Amino acid sequence: MATLTEVKNGVRIEKDFLGEKEVPNYAYYGVQTMRAVENFPITGYKIHEGLIKAFAIVKKAAALANTDVGRLELNKGGAIAEAAQEILDGKWHDHFIVDPIQGGAGTSMNMNANEVIANRALE
Repeated sequence: MATLTEVKNGVRIEKDFLGEKEVPNYAYYGVQTMRAVENFPITGYKIHEGLIKAFAIVKKAAALANTDVGRLELNKGGAIAEAAQEILDGKWHDHFIVDPIQGGAGTSMNMNANEVIANRALE
């Protein structure tokens, strides 16, 4: 889990278990995405729109299901589902910045999606 420690000069400083990292203030992505961009600059390609939307479908479904069974508060689940729907509607795709080919099983893309949806849902 990342925490915000400081905001200055167009960047926010986020801290995770590996330390601090600067993230642009405008960005919905966070420290985990920034680390992935630095660690896996493999192809330079962008994530395909269809895959971004697929992540949003899964995240929205999970939020709604967890709300339905009482594991997620209604206001939180609703905010997450709404943020995911915005991605399905074509918004925020420019905040999915990790390379689609990374060194793992899609973990970086999943974290990128989590950060975009969570930070949008917090607004």
